[in-house]
Amino acid sequence: MEFINLKAQYAAYKKEIDERVIGVFNSGQFIMGKEVDALEAELAAYTGSKHAISCASGTDALLLALMALDIKAGDEVITTPFTFIATAEVIALLGAKPVFVDIDEQTYNIDPSKIEAAITPKTKAIMPVSLYGQCADMDEINAIAAKHNITVIEDAAQSFGAEYKGKKSCNLSKIGCTSFFPSKPLGCYGDGGAVFTNDDELAKKIASIRIHGQTERYVHKYVGINGRLDAVQAAVLRVKLPYFDAEVKKRLELGARYIELLKDIDLITPFTKSDRTNVYGQFSVCVKNRDEVMKKLGELGVPTAVHYPKPLHLQECFASLGYKNGDFPVCEKVSNEIMSLPFSAFLSESEQDEVAAALKKTLN
Repeated sequence: MEFINLKAQYAAYKKEIDERVIGVFNSGQFIMGKEVDALEAELAAYTGSKHAISCASGTDALLLALMALDIKAGDEVITTPFTFIATAEVIALLGAKPVFVDIDEQTYNIDPSKIEAAITPKTKAIMPVSLYGQCADMDEINAIAAKHNITVIEDAAQSFGAEYKGKKSCNLSKIGCTSFFPSKPLGCYGDGGAVFTNDDELAKKIASIRIHGQTERYVHKYVGINGRLDAVQAAVLRVKLPYFDAEVKKRLELGARYIELLKDIDLITPFTKSDRTNVYGQFSVCVKNRDEVMKKLGELGVPTAVHYPKPLHLQECFASLGYKNGDFPVCEKVSNEIMSLPFSAFLSESEQDEVAAALKKTLN
């Protein structure tokens, strides 16, 4: 059983992907160009955003967003300690300070009720993460940000395709960022990402910073990065995007089916609020004695993973921030119990049944 069945997805779209990628090879245009331009237009249309600026990775997307806002040394950015390191890493790379806030015990997203207490005169942005495929409480977060005149950047690396009150993830705040890493809901065949905004000037700045701060060839307005998405990855994404809504529908169905299958087993399944959808960037459950459970599942042929076993505030690279064990109790509890199960739009019902049977055997 595959943890994420990318092979089945490729087999389903193989003819179109091969033709499109070979088309790029034949064109000789591997950096930027018509495939990238077309993809950006299609991504903007999909999310309802005015602008989509593609880039080399989800990490670069976050970095570009922060650079466009002129985040610098001495500034603070509020975020969650329960996420992949890229979220806080890009803040630190610019010399700014990640300020962590604990998570909601049901959704595992940042708890908006705890954000305002973390705001200081140095706070320049809030970066909520739409973890595991469900959008954070963006209305509450946007309201807090507006009150204090700070910007919200949605880290939507795991939630592309999810909806929040009828709007798409990535178009819920001033800036949205996503990843097209192969295992994401919409993935390419390497690294890739995108930044979304409805602000014309911000979009121009982000697009410029992405290509070394250029405004025209060899004319540099900003200090930038080499953050371009290559044309081969754009071609792959352009083939996948027309099928994506069907994949999202399948993800919703499989997520609901998993929850039903696991309801009588001693674990906690994902909770999704009624005003949003969850694309299950990961299908993660909480269990006691996680390491032992994972070992037994592995022996039964069921692959698992942990997203994420050690919160960011306890990572050695952030020791200088002065956080300690016990500072964010919800995050710490979840990180000790969370476990991700096999999931993708190409997971079969028989495989789900096998996972459920293995969990029942292991836990009940």
